[in-house]
Amino acid sequence: MEIGISTFVETTPDVKTGEVISHAQRIREVVEEIVLADQVGLDVFGVGEHHREDYASSSPAVILAGAASQTNNIRLTSAVTVLSSADPVRVFQDFATLDGISNGRAEIMAGRGSFIESFPLFGYDLRDYEELFDEKLDLLLKLQTSEKITWSGKHRPAIENLGVYPRPVQKTLPIWIGSGGNQESVIRAGLLGLPLVLAIIGGSPLHFAPLVELYKKAAEHAGHDSSKLKVASHSHGFIADDTETAADKFFPPTQYAMNKLGKERGWGPYNRSSFDAARSFEGALYVGDADTVAEKIIHLRKEVGIERFMLHVPVGTMPHEDVMRAIELLGTKVAPKVKAEVARWESIQ
Repeated sequence: MEIGISTFVETTPDVKTGEVISHAQRIREVVEEIVLADQVGLDVFGVGEHHREDYASSSPAVILAGAASQTNNIRLTSAVTVLSSADPVRVFQDFATLDGISNGRAEIMAGRGSFIESFPLFGYDLRDYEELFDEKLDLLLKLQTSEKITWSGKHRPAIENLGVYPRPVQKTLPIWIGSGGNQESVIRAGLLGLPLVLAIIGGSPLHFAPLVELYKKAAEHAGHDSSKLKVASHSHGFIADDTETAADKFFPPTQYAMNKLGKERGWGPYNRSSFDAARSFEGALYVGDADTVAEKIIHLRKEVGIERFMLHVPVGTMPHEDVMRAIELLGTKVAPKVKAEVARWESIQ
């Protein structure tokens, strides 16, 4: 069982002061958060790619590289790389470089993304949304296994027996598929034999159990050993020294961020009752003290089969010291309890 953090490097206004942290400051803070996550023994840190004013991370590999030489053990991944609007060759080169700096700790989480800003920015047509991802994933997977590439497609110039460098330290640079939870994406990941990350950010996490089963069936159908394929979750949450403090600190910035997105996407208002329901034991928010969050992660492992849990914190802008304390508690209190219980439970299965 692996435990880690993910972030989109948010720069929304502070809900108390209205001030907006600069992109540069927030990027520097995230590097400090990655370093702390490594120091407290967390397994993985993921940085998402966005191309909006309220997120400071358009280039996850660069931010991760900023922390790579200051860390020793933690794995460093995108969360996600918006592959549809990226050049797979450049993505591979960036993460192979990160792999060199970190001495073999880089990963790529490839996804289609939940926002569309990158498509007009890089000159892609949204009508090609699905086709772009499939074609570019095909190229990225070839780069993963071959030093010299011959490839042709519809949306990128062909490559004729050209080398792609640098090569990563790892024999195979890990590529995960990020999914919002639709059947087509989990089937694709299974058929390709790639590890899967599920964005479990609403409803009941237990509803994702059938998707995990579908993923494994697809993998087995394609001849892959499903027991060797990992499933991860990316879930919103926050940890403090007591549960009420965690809830009271996490709700205001989360409400701001969710209502801002809600106006763009036609969602209803996000209020405290919705928030409190989501942080119940069966809900998708992992908010509380260390014991509360640990018990929910253990439940997710037992009922859904998640083998890597990534706590997404913060959702909106929060004080850096609060985020650092949450990371500290996740590494020193939550992760040991979860791993001990999972090991005990699996030993009697």
